[in-house]
Order: sequence, then structure tokens, then C-alpha cells
Amino acid sequence: MLASRRLVALAKFLAIIGAFVLFLHVGVEMYASRHNTTGQSIYDKWTNALSREKAYGGGATGENQYAPEGTKPVKAALVALVRNQELYGMRKTIRELEDRWNHKYNYPYILLNDKPFSEKFKQGIQDLTKAKVEFGVLEPGTWGYPEWVDQIKAKEERDNANYIKGHSESYRFMCRFQSGFVYKHPLLKDLDYYWRIEPDVHYFCDIDYDPFLFMKTNGFKYGWNIAPTEYEPTVRTLWNTTENFMRENPELIPQHNMLDWVRRSDGTYTKCHFWSNFEIVDLSFYRSKEYEAYFEYLDRSGGFFYERWGDAPIHSIAVSMFLKKSQVHYFDDIGYYHPAMAHCPAGSKERGKCICDPNEGGADNFMCAKRFRQIS
Repeated sequence: MLASRRLVALAKFLAIIGAFVLFLHVGVEMYASRHNTTGQSIYDKWTNALSREKAYGGGATGENQYAPEGTKPVKAALVALVRNQELYGMRKTIRELEDRWNHKYNYPYILLNDKPFSEKFKQGIQDLTKAKVEFGVLEPGTWGYPEWVDQIKAKEERDNANYIKGHSESYRFMCRFQSGFVYKHPLLKDLDYYWRIEPDVHYFCDIDYDPFLFMKTNGFKYGWNIAPTEYEPTVRTLWNTTENFMRENPELIPQHNMLDWVRRSDGTYTKCHFWSNFEIVDLSFYRSKEYEAYFEYLDRSGGFFYERWGDAPIHSIAVSMFLKKSQVHYFDDIGYYHPAMAHCPAGSKERGKCICDPNEGGADNFMCAKRFRQIS
């Protein structure tokens, strides 16, 4: 009888120990994977169910909505500004996007060019996907110099520039277009969200959910992946111009924003920006009166041509001025490479569905990424 009681007590003790170990294991796994939401989290390890998690845009009924010609749960597309000679680079990007994600979701592609696309280019892209692909030419007035820009002064800047892309005229046209016109193109007029893509980039991880639906479900306006600092010679007067805009338009600046990300306590510019070659955006943000007013103010100043203002710092300052941090999402689960920089989710060498080395893709440790996590 005594032996039987001892066995029961021992069994209870072992059960308590087992439950404690399991609880500790779950806690460690959840902490270790807290920043990795695609193929890295405890949910994915046990159930591979991110695509069904409501917080990640899951829970929609039926699979037909993701058929190539089906109606998607979000009016969205993958959008690129690309040239005919970049066919190979664009094919590489789309091949990876299809393999990692879009073969399951079939969101359409919209490719834009300042010149008509060749039939070779169109066929080369259509060969890679079942999704709808649309090809468009930029509208007059959205590529080139506005009438108020002094082109002699602009040429002097290019001739004397000693920074990357400093001598390029077309690069400045691109930055201005991406800052204030891409979302107005007729092919995007019915979209609610867009995911900007580029030639010659890499996506390291399987993406097991719908980022568009994730954005919509959680009320995010802007999604980013890499955040470096801008090279000062390219934005010499951008912050001063922005400060003038804020002084002249105080009614457009909400009380709760994230200006502390781009502005130090002494008022100086951090030069932090979201690298806009990857961005997923609720287009109502770019179409808002606040963003439109800011772009028009910058455009009239001529800084795209008298310096070399990029669309990335402009988008980023606008996000910081007009949005709350709760409306901005860091897609740190998406492994991504653009020439010169990469983000690789932690632990990707040992587990999960990413094939990259965090030591070689350390964008998560960039000062601006850390600053984003620290601001309230």
C-alpha cells in the first residue's frame, strides 16, 4: 500500500516537472522567435498555420479567392518601375517572389516604364507567373523636369556631385516619380495597397501568409524591411525644407506621430529612412491631403534636382510626420537583399524557412532599426 502511494506521488511529481519543462520550452521558443513571423515562429514549427492566423491576415474563406483570375481579399499588386534592359534582373526577382510566396496567392504585377515595353520583355515576365501582369508607360509630366526647375543649375549640381548617382539625371527623375506620381498612375487607380519590388533583389524566406491582408487586418499604413541612414550630401537642405513645411502647415501635423525617429532631441535630422525599394503601403496614405501637400512643397523647392533627394527619405519623413508608430510595421520576418544591404531573420542558419546568414545580413542591428524599436 505504501509502495503504491509512493508510485502515485512520484508520478505526480514527474508530471509537474514535465509540465514545467514544457512551459519553459514554450516560453524560450516564443521569446527566441518573437521577431520572426514567417517560417520562424513557434506556431509555424508546430502547426504551419500562419496563413490561418487572423493576426496575419488569415481566416478568409475558400481558396478560389487566390486563383490567378480570382477576386483577391485585398485590392493590391506588386509594382515595379523597370526598364527593358533590366529584363533579366526583373525575371530573377519575380522568380523568387513566385517560389517564395506568390505562386500561392497570385496577386497581380504592374510594371511601369518611361518607354514602351518590348514584346520580348513582356513575354519574359509572363512566362514566370500565372498571375495577371499589366505593363504601363509613364504619363506625361511625371518623368522629367517640371517647368519651374532651373535646368542649368540642376546640371551644375550633377557635374560637381561626388556621391552615388550624383551625375545621373534619370535617377533624379525616378526619385521624383516614386515620391509623388507612382500611386497616381492609371494602372494603380483601383488599388488599395501596393508592394514595391525591384530588379536584382533576393527574398530569402518562404512567406506563409498574405502581407496585404495582414496590413489591412491590423490597420497598418506602411510596412518596411531595411532602415539605413541617408548620405548627407544628397539631402543637404531636405530637413530644413521639411521644418519650413511644418511651420507653415501646423494643422497638417497630428499630435501623435513618430517624428522622434527622424529628429533628435536637439532638433537635428537623424537621416534615418526606410529603404523604399521594399515597401508595402496602404495607398490612402500617399493619396492623403497631408502627403500630397508635403510632396508639392518639396517639389516646388527643386531639391530633387538641385541636390539629389531620394524617395526613401521623403517617404520616411512623411511617415514620421503623419502616422503613429502603431500604423507602421517592421516586416522583420521577410528575409530580403538589395545590392549593398540585406536583412536576414535571426536563427535562419539553423531553423525555419529562410536560407541566409544573419551575420551577412545584419540590417536588424542598424542604428535606425534599433531607434525604431525604441521610440514610443
